[in-house]
Amino acid sequence: MVMLKNGNYDTKSGLCPENGKKVPPFNPGRFPCFGSGCMNQPILYHQPTSLDGKDTMKGGFNGTYELDGNSYFEVVWEKKFGSGSWNFAHKLRTSKKYPWLMLYLRADATKGYSGGYHYDTRGMLKTLPVSPNFKVRLTLDIKQGGGPQSQFYLIDIGSCWKNNGAACDGDVLTDVTRYCEMIINPETPAWCSPTNIGNCPPYHITPNNTKIHRNDTANFPYGAYHYYCSPGNALHLEQPNSTCDPYSNPQAQELVQLLPHPIWAEYGYPTKKGEGWIGDKRTWELDVGGLSSRLYFYQDPGTTPATRVWTSLDVGTEIFVSDKDEVAEWTLSDFNVILT
Repeated sequence: MVMLKNGNYDTKSGLCPENGKKVPPFNPGRFPCFGSGCMNQPILYHQPTSLDGKDTMKGGFNGTYELDGNSYFEVVWEKKFGSGSWNFAHKLRTSKKYPWLMLYLRADATKGYSGGYHYDTRGMLKTLPVSPNFKVRLTLDIKQGGGPQSQFYLIDIGSCWKNNGAACDGDVLTDVTRYCEMIINPETPAWCSPTNIGNCPPYHITPNNTKIHRNDTANFPYGAYHYYCSPGNALHLEQPNSTCDPYSNPQAQELVQLLPHPIWAEYGYPTKKGEGWIGDKRTWELDVGGLSSRLYFYQDPGTTPATRVWTSLDVGTEIFVSDKDEVAEWTLSDFNVILT
């Protein structure tokens, strides 16, 4: 599935809940919005898949969020008839009016919640991957990265479970969207540091299941984490902490955002900045299941650990607000979820 998202929010509209709770309008400034219409749906053109020439199948989507066409998105897919993998070519351009855009190619569940959103999904994953028993294989070739504010995800996985470990049931007051994202833009810094432990998970778990607390400045891998934020409806958070944006999902969310670091080598993830970036096309085999089984996710004390079932896996970028128009361009192929 192709996912396109826009970070504009007209805070005077009162349309978005706060951690699942209905809240009144509030003053602008926290989110980009140029005025009336900033949350409008984009113009979308669809080129249905067809045989292009003798042996190539090709199709795509493209469009813009604004009438003057400054912002732009495009996904073109093609495949040699009877052989090889589908190749997906992506382009994304932000503009002054739409400075925060996201574009992903996703592998989703055939039914149920869509990567943590409480909307019915229509993906192609008949059997859902469960930590630790799956891997992801993909080939990624990044042409343009989208600038310093581009959080380019080599892999982003999403799911949903409650703070007591129970499966989500559509109650937006108690459901929590959970994400783990590997960011490979070398310009993305580690907000987690010995002097900002509130931006770090409470502890790190090594491949041999040793826990390293974030206060252990000699051993905690601060550079391996861009940012960790807790769900806004959690009741027993360790101090200090940072809670996630309460408006970006229909319910509370939790983010574990990773950066290339030697600590991830055993899982096949990038180990240093620049790996897999512009000009470094690579085929990756990522032990996503193994890594995700050893990441910290919040749960209420004394509750049974959640079964980590991932309903969405995606690759792409989230370009945050920039002071100039930014362009990202990449191709993705050989995208496979492998159950182990």
